[in-house]
Amino acid sequence: MTMDNDQQRRIRVLVVEDGDEYITNLTTFVAEGIDYRQAKSGGRACEMIAAEQPDLVFLDMRFDRTPVEELLGDMVQLTGRFNGDIGRARHFQQDNQGLFILRALRDAGYRRPVILSYDFGVEEKRFRALSSKDPGLYYCPDYADASTIRRTILGAVAG
Repeated sequence: MTMDNDQQRRIRVLVVEDGDEYITNLTTFVAEGIDYRQAKSGGRACEMIAAEQPDLVFLDMRFDRTPVEELLGDMVQLTGRFNGDIGRARHFQQDNQGLFILRALRDAGYRRPVILSYDFGVEEKRFRALSSKDPGLYYCPDYADASTIRRTILGAVAG
């Protein structure tokens, strides 16, 4: 028995970002067969995956609009890493918040695919290092068009 498109199960994607750009673009241009939900912090994303277990997480890398108290990562440890420079530590925490969230999702037991929205094209070595430890990790450059994003989502969910 085959099902038509209306009867097939839709892909459930949790979009984790600090604004609304991704959720707006995805629901506008990459909507067919996909349901989106949004979390604006790592803590909220962990709560949502525990309750819903989406098929995939679409994750922003940089979170510079999130209130500092909602950012994940140990500021004491980060400040030590940057020789006591709190400003540099905070900047690093915001610029790499997606990786802190990824760790929290994995620590919370989420094993399904995660797509980082980040241009690893110039940092292929960095992405290889990350994905060698996390085979469910994919990336899509920020500037990717709708068809590229759709292919990445479908490919990641298909495994």
